[in-house]
Amino acid sequence: MKKILLIEDNPDVRENTAEILALAGYEVSTAENGKLGVEAATASLPDLIICDIMMPVLDGYGVLHLLSKNHTTESIPFIFLSAKSERSDVRKGMEMGADDFITKPFDDIELLNAVESRLKKAEIIKKEYGAGAEGINQMLLDSEGMRDLEKVTSRQVTKNYRKKDMIFSEGDTPAGLYFLRSGKAKSYKSHELGKDLITRMLQPGDFFGYISLLEDTLQKESTEALEDCEVVIYPKEDFIKLIFQSQSASKQFVQLLTGKISEEQDRLLSLAYSSVRKRTADALLVLKKRYHDGSDKDFSMAISRDDLANMVGTATESLIRTLSDFREEGLINIQGSVITITNEEKLLRMRN
Repeated sequence: MKKILLIEDNPDVRENTAEILALAGYEVSTAENGKLGVEAATASLPDLIICDIMMPVLDGYGVLHLLSKNHTTESIPFIFLSAKSERSDVRKGMEMGADDFITKPFDDIELLNAVESRLKKAEIIKKEYGAGAEGINQMLLDSEGMRDLEKVTSRQVTKNYRKKDMIFSEGDTPAGLYFLRSGKAKSYKSHELGKDLITRMLQPGDFFGYISLLEDTLQKESTEALEDCEVVIYPKEDFIKLIFQSQSASKQFVQLLTGKISEEQDRLLSLAYSSVRKRTADALLVLKKRYHDGSDKDFSMAISRDDLANMVGTATESLIRTLSDFREEGLINIQGSVITITNEEKLLRMRN
C-alpha cells in the first residue's frame, strides 16, 4: 500500500482529502502545518506528498525547499494543493521542483488522477533498465506511455556494415543514437597531421555517437567496423525526447552511458604519463577485458598493427618493436595479425 503524506492547515479540507485518498486504497498520514509536515516526511518517507501552499509556521514553498535539500526526501513526488490559481504561483512551484499543482476546489477524480500519475512516474525512476537495446526500448515505452513495443522499434533502423566500413565520420551530421548489436568497431579522432587516436574499442552492447547529440554538434569522432557489424540506429528525435522530456528515463540512460567513463579516464591518464611498454601492455589488457569470451583459453585477437598503435598512442614502428620484445619475454605469441596473451600476470605488473 502506497503511503501519502497530506500537509494541510484547513481541518475540513484535510479531513475530506484524506478520506478520498483512504477510500482509494492509500495509507494516509496528515500534518496541520509545514513544520510538522517536514518532520513527518523525514521520519516516515512517504511515497508521495500533497502540500498546501498558504500555511502557518512554514508555507508550502518552504516545505518543498527543505525536503529538496535532504537526500532522503529529495526524490519524493510532491504535489502542491492551493486555492491560489495565479500563473505566477504555478510557475514558482514548478521551478522549485514540484511535480504537479492542483487548485481548490477540485473533484475526486482530478485528485486521484494526479496522485496515480505521479506515483507511476516515481516507479519508473526506481526501475532498473538493462544495458542493451532492450533497455532503451523499454525506456522509450515508459517515457512515452506506450504499451506496444512495435511502435518504438518501427522507428529504428538496423544496418549491417562490412569490415573497414565507416559507420560515420568526424564532421558528419548525427543521424541518431547508435547501438552495436554484434561485431567489433573502433571510435577514433584524427589529427590534422594524419595521425589517429583510438578513443574507444566497441563491443556488442555498447551505445555510441551520443556526445554530438547531447551537445547538438557534428560528430566529434569517427567510427569504423573492425569486422562485420550489425548496428541499430535510434532516431535523433527519440533520443532528444528521451533525454530532455523524461526526467526518469534520462536519469537511467545517463547511468547506462557513463558506465565506462572511469575506464576511459584511466586509459587517458596512462596515455599521458606511461611508457610505450606500459601503454602497450595496458592496451592488450583492455582488448582482453572487452572481447574475451570468458573461456579458460588464452585470449587471442586479430588486430592490425596500425589500430593497436593508435590505441597505444605511438608510431606503428615503435609498437612493432615493443610487441617483438613482449614475444621474446614470453608475454605474448604472434601469428600474423593475431596476438595471443600468454602471461597476463606479467602484463598486469608491467612497470612504467
